[in-house]
Parts: sequence; structure tokens; C-alpha cells
Amino acid sequence: MTTRSSGPAAAEPFHHPALFYRGSAEYLAGTVSFLREGLDAGEPVAAAVPEPNLGLLRAGLGASAGRVRLLDMGRAGRNPGRIIPGVLRAFADAHPGRRVRIIGEPIWADRSDLEYPACLQHEALINLAFAGRAVTILCPYDADALRPKVLADAAATHPMLADVHGERASDRYAAAEVIEGCNVPLPEPDVPAAVLAYDNTSLAKARVLAVEQAERAGLRHDRVLDVELAVNELTGNTLRHGGGRGTLRVWAEGPHLVCEVHDGGHIDDPLAGRRPVAPTVTGSRGLLLVNQLADLTRMHTRPDGTTIRIYFTR
Repeated sequence: MTTRSSGPAAAEPFHHPALFYRGSAEYLAGTVSFLREGLDAGEPVAAAVPEPNLGLLRAGLGASAGRVRLLDMGRAGRNPGRIIPGVLRAFADAHPGRRVRIIGEPIWADRSDLEYPACLQHEALINLAFAGRAVTILCPYDADALRPKVLADAAATHPMLADVHGERASDRYAAAEVIEGCNVPLPEPDVPAAVLAYDNTSLAKARVLAVEQAERAGLRHDRVLDVELAVNELTGNTLRHGGGRGTLRVWAEGPHLVCEVHDGGHIDDPLAGRRPVAPTVTGSRGLLLVNQLADLTRMHTRPDGTTIRIYFTR
């Protein structure tokens, strides 16, 4: 199966098809051929997919598996907000001046309804993050296991669609509209939350509240430290960019501890927290670090304020 289109769409160096597959045979036919084409062309090649598909790829590649960077998306991309900087850009940026090809499978049947909006947003943002770059990212979608809406959304976030019959342009591509549509108010929690209004005199109280609630929710010690650090970054951003005052809310919700910061700032960069920062640059790592620490990040931003909600699995 070809993964490169001809005609006007091919003029864009960035290539981002969704691969619709049914069953392991179609999965391997579309993915292994994609990876082998890259190896034959001398391109750096990577694949970040969840198990058991990672095992399928490793077996399908055989002796060539050692030449492919293989990652478990269930771990590396547990938080969709870390996939662009920590998986896709990390690999592409490690090979400057060369075309790279990557398989990225951020959406699978076991993804929860809570996670899905962040996955959808991620798929749309890929197009913005890699526009103009010599990168090919193939995103597999299980057409048997995923809901029809998810497959329809894939057609809106991918300029090209592929299946066993080949590749074609998507007539429903609308990534910019998807990005805008993902920026919506977050639903109110169904359970009471611990609340703290904070400013520059009470950041320590915010950290203490977060730690107390994390310990009460039963998080491991290392995850309690992650909660403390993430809340420290978010509340610190309030002082620098959010008007100096904010509100922290913390609550337990199902399998998660949830921390939410609201302040008067406005984040107008859709890729905030998703761009790697060079070691020589001072600062600018707050949201990037939060995405690395949390298991899920959701955000709603508008000119009069921003709400960032982060989830930690208990």
C-alpha cells in the first residue's frame, strides 16, 4: 500500500494520513510496508503504538525491528499533551535536515471518553506543529473497534486517508475548526472540591493543599511529588502570566486525582506546552513540564481567563 500521494497535496512536505484498518492482517499490511519503505529510502523511522500492536509490529518487521525506534504509546503517550514534544518532535528533531517517518497511534479502543477530546485535539495540532517540515506521520485507526464518530473525526484531522485500497485526500479535512472546537468550557465536577484562592503570598498553601489531597487520595509518594511540582508550575504561571491571582481546586474523581487552576491569563498559542524548549533557553517550560507529569491535561482559554485541569491516576 502506498503512503505517498501524487498531485497538489504532495507539494506539502509534511504528510499526515490516517490509516483505517480492519484486523491484524490489514494493520501489518499498512504499517510494516510504511516502515520498510522508509528504511529502504534511508529515512529515520519510528513507531509509537499501543500494545498489542507494538508486538505485532515487532514480529512483522523481523530482523528489521532493530532499525526502527519502537515505543509503547500506552506509556509514552498516556497524556496526549506530551506526544508532540516527547515522541514526535523528539524523534524528528534528532534528525535535522532529513525526512523522517513515524507511525503514531494515539487513539485505541481502550481510550476513555475522558481522554478522547485531548486525543482529538492532539491529532488536529499535529498539522500545525509540523507544517512545512519533511516529516511523514501515519496514524492507524481500528475501523472495527472504534466508534463511527472517532473515524469521522479522523477524516477531519488528517489531510489524507488510507486503507487497503490506497490513499486519497480527505474531503472533510478541517483541522483548524477541530482545534477551535476543542477549546470549550470544562464540565463541573460531580463531587466537592477543596478550594484555595491564591496570590504571591500563598503559593506555599497551594502546594500544601495539593499534597494533602494527593495523599488522601492514595497516590504513591513519587506521584504526590509530581502533583506538587505540577501545581507549583501552574500557580507560578499565574504570577507571571495570569494576572497574579488565581483559584486552585482539587478533588478525587473515579480513578483520578484532579487539580484545576483558573486565573485571568489568556493562552493564544494552540501549541503552548507542546513545543520542546532548547537547553539554552531560560524558562518557558511550565506547561511542557506539566504535560510530562500529568496523565491527562485539559484546558479552556479565552481572553478573560484560562482554566487548566490536570489528572493523575490513583
